[in-house]
Amino acid sequence: MRIGIQAGYAGDFHETAAEVRDLEAAGLDVVTVAEVYTFDAVSQLGYLAAVTERVELMSGILPIYSRTPALTAMTAAGLDLVSGGRFTLGLGASGPQVVEGWHGVPYDAPLQRTREVVEICRQVWRRERLVHDGPKYQVPLPVDQGTGLGRPLKLINTPVRDRVPVLLAAIGPRNVELAAEIAEGWEPIFFHPERAADVWGAPLAAGRARRDPALGELDVVVGVPVAVGDDVDHLVDAVRPGLALYLGGMGARGRNFYNDLARRYGYEAAAAEVQELYLSGRKAEAAAAVPEDLVRATSLVGPEGFVAERIAAFAAAGVTTLNLQPLDGSREGRLRTVETVRRLAG
Repeated sequence: MRIGIQAGYAGDFHETAAEVRDLEAAGLDVVTVAEVYTFDAVSQLGYLAAVTERVELMSGILPIYSRTPALTAMTAAGLDLVSGGRFTLGLGASGPQVVEGWHGVPYDAPLQRTREVVEICRQVWRRERLVHDGPKYQVPLPVDQGTGLGRPLKLINTPVRDRVPVLLAAIGPRNVELAAEIAEGWEPIFFHPERAADVWGAPLAAGRARRDPALGELDVVVGVPVAVGDDVDHLVDAVRPGLALYLGGMGARGRNFYNDLARRYGYEAAAAEVQELYLSGRKAEAAAAVPEDLVRATSLVGPEGFVAERIAAFAAAGVTTLNLQPLDGSREGRLRTVETVRRLAG
């Protein structure tokens, strides 16, 4: 099992980069940089490429709506170049709050757009002349939609790899099926090892049945809050606000993908309560209402023996990469966390 870490949004990124170098020396396999409505992920990934040597760099995630497919392909090829072939293109649909509220573009047809973006990216990386006639993207632009002067072009530079690995963030059944079919990796959220097969087993099987063998086995990348020790049980409560934010605040009533996931896990009543409390402005109460079983199942908080058992449970459920979110706020503590989990997963 590979061990990764999520680079934080806040603080001095130069310090973050220095910490990543230390973590790389300690055996870290992957570092992920997110892009929400923060600084862009690409500039930071390029910086990390220059100051690291071995660790894999991953965007986690670039929203499919915020760049044209060709620009996404160019960006991935550029990051793969400066990192010496260490980049994985993490893509996702994000949600209507961010896509329409921040980027100002319609949140439509996420499945179809994702499929076409991946198809176009791979065509660009193979340095084919870009011709794509899909339901959502037409390249070159048809005569009746522009000047009529567009012509098929191909990438000028030769990429380091003609197939940059693609990871899709997905939790809905159809999205997960698509990830298992067309992507090298899949990133779910709030992964519950004991209930994952019930929720995602059928979509994963359906997608894998159509999967190109050239893609290899599906890399399953799971983010987990983590604290290891005999005196860390109180940190279980530190996980609750993040879960409450997603279950309660990342979407509207009837349009919250994360709340839907909790319901599919079997927490229907609790999901409804958390959402109602959160949307009413009672965020502390919403956090307290997150079921403890869900908190503990989707995190790694406890003594070494317990954490080792939970790592084994994640592995048995198909997880191949653990993307750690250390709850220790110190640089030294995060380093110890990565070293410990690396040893326990060894």
